[in-house]
Amino acid sequence: MIKRFMKDRLVEAATQSPVIGVFGSRQSGKTTLVREVFKEYHYFSLESPEIFEAIKSNPRAFIEEHKNSHGIIFDEFQHFPQLLSYIQLYVDEHQRPGYFVLTGSQNFLMNQAITQSLAGRIALFTLLPLSLAELKLSGKEPETISMALFKGCYPRMYMTDADPFRFYNDYIATYVERDVRVLQNVVNLSDFKRFMGLCAGRTGQLLNIASLASDCGIDQRTAKEWLSVLEASYIIYLMPPYFRNNFGKRLMKTPKLYFYDTGLACALLGIKAAEELSTHYLRGGLFESLMITELAKHFYNDRYTPPLYFWRDHHGNEIDCLVEMSGKVVPIEIKVGSALAGRAYAGFDYWRDIAGDQAANGFVIYGGLESFPHHEDRVIGWQSVDKIFK
Repeated sequence: MIKRFMKDRLVEAATQSPVIGVFGSRQSGKTTLVREVFKEYHYFSLESPEIFEAIKSNPRAFIEEHKNSHGIIFDEFQHFPQLLSYIQLYVDEHQRPGYFVLTGSQNFLMNQAITQSLAGRIALFTLLPLSLAELKLSGKEPETISMALFKGCYPRMYMTDADPFRFYNDYIATYVERDVRVLQNVVNLSDFKRFMGLCAGRTGQLLNIASLASDCGIDQRTAKEWLSVLEASYIIYLMPPYFRNNFGKRLMKTPKLYFYDTGLACALLGIKAAEELSTHYLRGGLFESLMITELAKHFYNDRYTPPLYFWRDHHGNEIDCLVEMSGKVVPIEIKVGSALAGRAYAGFDYWRDIAGDQAANGFVIYGGLESFPHHEDRVIGWQSVDKIFK
């Protein structure tokens, strides 16, 4: 098993909160992780028809029948969110830390249910597919950028010899046919899949809902609903712009669109081999998506909502990513090339003039392997993004 950095945080949280929730996209490794961390717990998957019916018929009796000295794991609990009310009653009566562990892959439905039933009683975790740092620690990191983009980071890509293009196309079909029907009443699933492909073609770009809707042949309201579905199921990440009153009024205020996994985006783009990415028009956007997600995983693993933003004004000045940490704002530029020109650092001085005391030294993540200082800033190789936080 590839060690997940979230493991120690889960163990810690289980001594403090009565319920642990681990959420994330399908096949990101949630079940494997919780069963590894909580080996002695009784495990039940609500994707099993027999288990689902047994729980649904009498949730209180099911919990009492399987009471034990360790705890209970309910996998994919979103299939029966009413279970949370019974968990709440048990938790309030018995006060046992870490007794219930829940996993799920539909963020929108789960957040609604948790807010209603388990507020203040649950430690929430978001588990995304493997990080490059986790792969590097296990000796399984991709050797090239093209291979990293093509394979993505889902655990199965590194535990088996699965063909990425086939794996992700099967993943998409399963996701569209199962989860989308639950999250949203989508009549034409082929339109939704085409919408996903159009989103993939805009990876790393400003979100333009009107353009998306027009190209897909749907109205803007439907496009917004479908974007919410993709967000809720951990397919896309909409990174918000960073703007403050003292930074000027003429700033972009629409988010940028990224995919949590570039392997999935490549499949939606019809890319069948890593070699195609060396000259692909979206190579830079996909690389940016990979690096932004790598930053997000660091914060999710520490149980923080990623404080990630981009900054762009109407004069073309921009910073690819801003990270709020310890009262400072860290600028990060992302360049897919393996060599850097002087313009790679051009935005930092302009940003520091505007941000003043809030500005921290910057980082450039690039397509090379070496990391080194550049004046007051630092250059980071693409396989070593975790160095930013060290």
